[in-house]
Amino acid sequence: MNENDDIDGFIVQLPLPKHIDEQKVLMAVNPNKDVDGFHPENFGKMALDMESFIPATPFGILQLLERHQVETKGKHTVVIGRSHIVGRPMSILMSQKGPAGNSTVTLTHSHTKNLSEITKQADIIIVALGVPEFLKADMVKDGVVIVDVGISRVPDASKKRGYAIKGDVAFDEVSKKASFITPVPGGVGPMTIAMLLQNTLLARKRNA
Repeated sequence: MNENDDIDGFIVQLPLPKHIDEQKVLMAVNPNKDVDGFHPENFGKMALDMESFIPATPFGILQLLERHQVETKGKHTVVIGRSHIVGRPMSILMSQKGPAGNSTVTLTHSHTKNLSEITKQADIIIVALGVPEFLKADMVKDGVVIVDVGISRVPDASKKRGYAIKGDVAFDEVSKKASFITPVPGGVGPMTIAMLLQNTLLARKRNA
């Protein structure tokens, strides 16, 4: 696929089985065809404000904020979760210059002390923790902007399939205080797919 000129971009579907070295596979992808933006060359360029493929989920979140005209300049953004796929790139992108940037970013994680005290100060909260309904109403202030990246299957006997899809935010209670909130499913997920296609189009133009 790296050598095939008919292929402009491709992704490695993560997570891989445990016996496969994930980093070794990702490093083997040609950075010019890395439409997921996971290769260190693209990640490094993104961090340095250079032209690169932005990871699809963070790219989608930026587009959501920009297109819904959510003010980010000078705002306090709290990112919960430090994964290489969402949390860490998101913390970099939100602090950079740009339409959905220029905010002051606090990156939090499982070892952060007094997390709720930090989230109560946030104007924007981006949650990518993977813990169903982790963020509660008493952890946020009125008018907060919430972007929920989490998606978990929670057992639910009342559902035909036996489970319900939940995000990292307790939507019913937090939505009453939020000025903007993304649902799960149907929020960030479709944007991730759209931005993956956007990156593929960019790859096509670059490789032409």
